Amino acid sequence: MPAKLRERLRGGNRREYGESYGQLRFPAPAEAARAAARRRDLLEALSGKVTFGCGGTKLDCTALAPGCRICAEGGWSCLFISGRCNCRCFYCPTSQEEIGVPATNTVEFRTPADYVAYLERFGFTGASISGGEPLLTPRRTFAFVRAVKRRFGAAMHLWLYTNGTLADAEILGELRDAGLDEIRFDIGAAGYRLDALRRAVGVIPTVTVEIPAVPEAVPLLKERMAQMREAGVDFLNLHQLRLTPHNFEHLASRGYTFLHGEKVTVLDSELAALELLHHAIDRRLELPVNYCSFVYKNRYQHRDARRRNAPFVGKGYEALTESGYLRALTLLGSPEAIGRQAEAFAAAGTDGALWGFGSSRERLLFHPSLWPLVDFSPFRLLIQYAAARQLPAVSYRNPFTAVRLATGKQLVVERERVGRDFELEGKEIERFAGRFIGDAVSDDDLLAEMAPFERLAEGLQDYF
Repeated sequence: MPAKLRERLRGGNRREYGESYGQLRFPAPAEAARAAARRRDLLEALSGKVTFGCGGTKLDCTALAPGCRICAEGGWSCLFISGRCNCRCFYCPTSQEEIGVPATNTVEFRTPADYVAYLERFGFTGASISGGEPLLTPRRTFAFVRAVKRRFGAAMHLWLYTNGTLADAEILGELRDAGLDEIRFDIGAAGYRLDALRRAVGVIPTVTVEIPAVPEAVPLLKERMAQMREAGVDFLNLHQLRLTPHNFEHLASRGYTFLHGEKVTVLDSELAALELLHHAIDRRLELPVNYCSFVYKNRYQHRDARRRNAPFVGKGYEALTESGYLRALTLLGSPEAIGRQAEAFAAAGTDGALWGFGSSRERLLFHPSLWPLVDFSPFRLLIQYAAARQLPAVSYRNPFTAVRLATGKQLVVERERVGRDFELEGKEIERFAGRFIGDAVSDDDLLAEMAPFERLAEGLQDYF
């Protein structure tokens, strides 16, 4: 990772936590190097035995839970049906105090019909019911499950997250009858007991355990993994602990080593997850284990949301980058040079939607597929990026498109400029084309600054 990017991330983490930042222990360079070496050893031991997916951020991908497979494919919607929980897990990232209104991406759904229409409009293939604890509002939860399955049937995989404390035989039977495909238990919320999931096996088609990798729980979890398999659990998902303002005091008091990044995460948690995955493979437990790293969530889930929203606000001359950002290319030059280039596009019989004049006759926007038709010698190249995001209502800060669902409910997709304007000329244009229009490799500082908007970084996060 470039030194400038590291400093930017450090600065962002400091600003997020202010005076409390000083309570966190980050690794010194030597300690970070030792931890990276330990991770490298674990990954090498797993090489050839597991499948590394999503740019090396998710493993083992050999046998993912159905919901995880849909998530990796970019087809997942998560509905937070309630904001209240009856457990007080030290690692919980949110307050979990208010029941609230069912919502996803800040958009609220007061009726199951509205949510069904939303799933249909945006082309989802999988949906989950989360919280809070969804079984604190069972009637609401059942209504949404029934509505989704009644509309989509087997075409929509539907799963539910629960701490299991309320999952008695009657509740599980109702979820089965409503059509639930998969249930995921956070056994960490209930002292790592397995009684609730045992009740679910044979009732709900797929039973998954999904928990954060808590470092001090590794010895117990190694015992529980064999017991999970014997009980009939189908999959085990492990997450990396992430610091938030809500769980700050709990995590900071546990002596963890933290990592800088887009968000502050726990180094020890990642090593714990990889150790547990190695244990499952080494002991041949036949329990599929998936380590869902924070960088997977941050890179791929956010990219998929941007991609899903982009068609509502994208222009014909824009391209969607691998990272899910809308990229606009604009030639800057004299009106005469711009005019000649426009005539060249027209003479070549190009689709008029792929190019057009900007705010003046000194600007010409064009799609990258037209790159071979451009003589760049009289021009500078302006490159701009935008992200498409969903909102419940118009913010009036950015261009937007109102999206009306079949039920009449309306939401907004807004395009927000990200990054700075990049103005290139001469050899800089060639280097940009080589790296992002073609496949050349370059360590140029300018291109490194543009890289996050173009392509997703690969591998697990750096330790610093």
